[in-house]
Amino acid sequence: MKKNNFVEELTWRGMIHDIMPGTEELLNKEMTTAYVGIDPTADSLHIGHLVSVMMLKHFQVAGHRPIALIGGATGMIGDPSMKSSERNLLDEKTLRHNQECIRKQLIRFLDFDDAKPNGALLLNNYDWTKDYSFLHFVRDIGKHVTVNYMMSKESVRKRLSGEETDGMSFTEFSYQLLQAYDFLYLYSNYGCKLQMGGSDQWGNITTGTELIRRKQGGEGYALTCPLITKSDGGKFGKTESGNVWLDPGKTTPYAFYQFWMNVSDEDAGKYIKIFTLLPRETIEKHMEAHRLEPHKRLLQSVLAEYVTKMVHGEEEYNKSVTASRILFGGGTREQLMVMDEGTFLSVFDGVPQFELPASELPLTVVDLLAVRTSVMPSKGECRKLIQGGGLSLNKEKVVSAEMMVDRSMLLQGKYLLVQKGKKNYFIIKAS
Repeated sequence: MKKNNFVEELTWRGMIHDIMPGTEELLNKEMTTAYVGIDPTADSLHIGHLVSVMMLKHFQVAGHRPIALIGGATGMIGDPSMKSSERNLLDEKTLRHNQECIRKQLIRFLDFDDAKPNGALLLNNYDWTKDYSFLHFVRDIGKHVTVNYMMSKESVRKRLSGEETDGMSFTEFSYQLLQAYDFLYLYSNYGCKLQMGGSDQWGNITTGTELIRRKQGGEGYALTCPLITKSDGGKFGKTESGNVWLDPGKTTPYAFYQFWMNVSDEDAGKYIKIFTLLPRETIEKHMEAHRLEPHKRLLQSVLAEYVTKMVHGEEEYNKSVTASRILFGGGTREQLMVMDEGTFLSVFDGVPQFELPASELPLTVVDLLAVRTSVMPSKGECRKLIQGGGLSLNKEKVVSAEMMVDRSMLLQGKYLLVQKGKKNYFIIKAS
């Protein structure tokens, strides 16, 4: 992808909420270093983090140097922005583990080749904060920012005036100053002149630019993106089971793929600009094709393919597509047999399950479904369904009521998939 005007690129994609005057001129004048802070309170990123990560990716594509800053120190405190209460503090061992897990995920998005002038950096603010004594911090940093200035920030005012909160501890109040110090440190040691983040971070970021100005006489810049929302008012990245994680152990690639496939048309038109690097002409072409045939959900398909490949790779994307076909009527027994257990359980999450001792196999299909389990209400109903061609076992139509089911038919050595008609699935687990 050719280098482009970073601010222009993010503007048409709807990814700029606030930008400090002079930022675009700086970026057009020289290769610039910018950073985004990443909360390390879990050992995986979730798709809520992807907006900031995509900002860094666009930044690097435009020829600039991105820094992903793990908030090891600030993560021990908790950012009060957009929160009504304090969060649990983490120990150093947990934070270091989380950092390493996040690093492995970021490699899929950013080029960390240090031989390149704009090779990405991964840093942790704990490294320059852990040995900084309280006395030195309040003397060297605290005296440059007034309490009046800090109190004027929206994140602080909301917490202090909220009727349903317990106020704000000094620990959380100090977060703003610690984040400002990060910007100053990166400015002084890495030539970092720009901090980016979500719109809720504007107050913390501008405190950093103010500290750089007052302490060093330098100029720092700020750019924030909108907080991503859903058209129905629900929280982006949340499902009934919780966050949509990048870690396949927390959210399977199939469930990840399905999240993007199931977004609304309105959201798909917004997300395809934010979460892909597809050029404007390509996106506009897809949007027009979708407008002409909305029932085909073309935008969702393009979006789901791009993001799933970017996060999990082409192989997992292909598995997810195959799994979708199996669930929605297509697919073959062969495809089902090679599906891994995690994907299988993810695909058929919520499907009624029955358990059976494996030692009881073999059984006739009628005895299995109508006697040993209650998949079918009676033997007669089971035979009738088979005669009508409406019963399948492991995606193969059952043609005889005398068919024997044995252990060799178990998926992953333990499951049988029963299908009644087109949409009714049941799982029998033999243990």
